[in-house]
Amino acid sequence: MTDLRIDVVVLTMNDRPDEEAAAQETLLAQTGVDVRVCVVGNGCEPEVVPPGALTVRLPQNVGIPGGRNAGADALGREPDPAEWLFFLDNDATFPRTDILARLITAAQQHPCAAYVQPRLTGPDDVTTPRRWVPRLRTSRPERPGTITTMTEGVVLVRREAFDAVGGWTAEFFLYHEGLQLAWQFWAAGWTGYYAAGIRMHHPLTSPTRHALFHRLAARNRIWVAYRNLPAPLVPVYLAVWASITLARAARAGGLGQTLDGMREGWTTRRTPKRRPMSWRTVWRLTIAGRPPVI
Repeated sequence: MTDLRIDVVVLTMNDRPDEEAAAQETLLAQTGVDVRVCVVGNGCEPEVVPPGALTVRLPQNVGIPGGRNAGADALGREPDPAEWLFFLDNDATFPRTDILARLITAAQQHPCAAYVQPRLTGPDDVTTPRRWVPRLRTSRPERPGTITTMTEGVVLVRREAFDAVGGWTAEFFLYHEGLQLAWQFWAAGWTGYYAAGIRMHHPLTSPTRHALFHRLAARNRIWVAYRNLPAPLVPVYLAVWASITLARAARAGGLGQTLDGMREGWTTRRTPKRRPMSWRTVWRLTIAGRPPVI
């Protein structure tokens, strides 16, 4: 028995049983910490479940943030919920047995951080795509420090902070829910920390493999801006983002779906209730290295 306790949420659609088994095997091998697991079936009955784990069966696919909330809620209803939550993609693995204990230690050393992000690499323990580096300067993924966004597939979160901001924003369904949650934490006075010396593994897949990627990514980016930014910054942020995104889509594909997503995002921008951050939060994000117009 150890003083370090953690509640872990794993989301599944029963679509990758081999990868899920590997993820859970490395999860259960973690040492120096007591682990309680909840496997959430997003529109299904979970089929790969470790011994003693909680299970939640959602009658339909509610999306990744909604599914993660269901797992966190189930663990929160258990006696004596852990101080720490960990959200684990069902195809991510722990390359060492001390990862969770080291992440908690890093969080204890950075008490202002609502979340601590390990460095995510491919199975080779080296390759880190730019999209997995949770800051603007992506050329040195090995450099730790304060961060203002999140790679949400493998992240340690303080239960206190998570509950205080209301958890993940379920309406996002898929894509940019990590940026949304990170900004919620920052608006509540917290920060984030990138523990780059602690690595986890994930298959080197591309988000564009999902048919909904271009549309939902564009829609949700508009939602993030409209919900979180002070009114004068919304058009600035969207102008910068749209110019970059449209240029990429025209070059790499997905332009039509991106435009559809932009239309949908703007016409439904009031779907997530608007809760603009203070100008003090804007300043804190700026001095942390990412002014919220980029």
